[in-house]
Amino acid sequence: MEHETLIRFGVFLGLFALFALAETLLPRRARTQTRQRRWVTNWGITIANTLMIRAMAFLLPVLAVGAAIDAGNQGWGLFNALSLPIWIEVIAAILILDFIIWAQHLITHKVPILWRLHRVHHADVDMDVTTAIRFHPVEIGLSMLIKIGAVYLLGPAALAVILFEIILNGTAMFNHANIRLPLWLDATLRRVLVTPDMHRVHHSVHRHEHDSNYGFSLSIWDRMFGTYIAQPEGGHDEMAVGLEWQDDRPAKLGWSLGLPFARK
Repeated sequence: MEHETLIRFGVFLGLFALFALAETLLPRRARTQTRQRRWVTNWGITIANTLMIRAMAFLLPVLAVGAAIDAGNQGWGLFNALSLPIWIEVIAAILILDFIIWAQHLITHKVPILWRLHRVHHADVDMDVTTAIRFHPVEIGLSMLIKIGAVYLLGPAALAVILFEIILNGTAMFNHANIRLPLWLDATLRRVLVTPDMHRVHHSVHRHEHDSNYGFSLSIWDRMFGTYIAQPEGGHDEMAVGLEWQDDRPAKLGWSLGLPFARK
């Protein structure tokens, strides 16, 4: 779709700036590392991810939005067979894609080789808006392949895929941000959306806690499948974030990119 990349990038930058400002004015937890030190590394990983996606775009005929357009032209996928009203199709596609991302996230915690990749994300010893963009390039590549496959199977409108990716990126930045929400607002929002306090439990050093709250956007899947934990055992102020065995090295770009290949 025309200007799709520009629109998504503009929304991403706008939301990133908003959440970065919010966590500066209303921080939930004190930082253990300087923002500058971590942000250089997390943005460096994001640049590597961008290069990975560009390489995939060069090697593959289509990515996610292109797959939706191609599936529509070919008449492939569930929604192309059902011919639903566009608004129902968009809502249904967003819900199904969000569930697929939830399931993918759960699997990355259960399959050892995938966990080695995903622990780059969990290695961040502080949580803020940049943690949402801290994923190993190989994991990003695998995630894109899964997304492309899901789009071909579903055959959603390109609009649904664009909206889904904007929502996914926006909510991921929101629930990783170090923002102090009023307790009543957190309780209200988490009935539907994943809040910062809810997702912080997932980043606990304790395995039984980080094997919970897998949602990035909607909280309903964790409640539905019994993987929801409301609060960390030690409380949000005292809980440790990251990996149980690590030190300050996650703030180093080379160490972070090499982590999947380390012995631990």
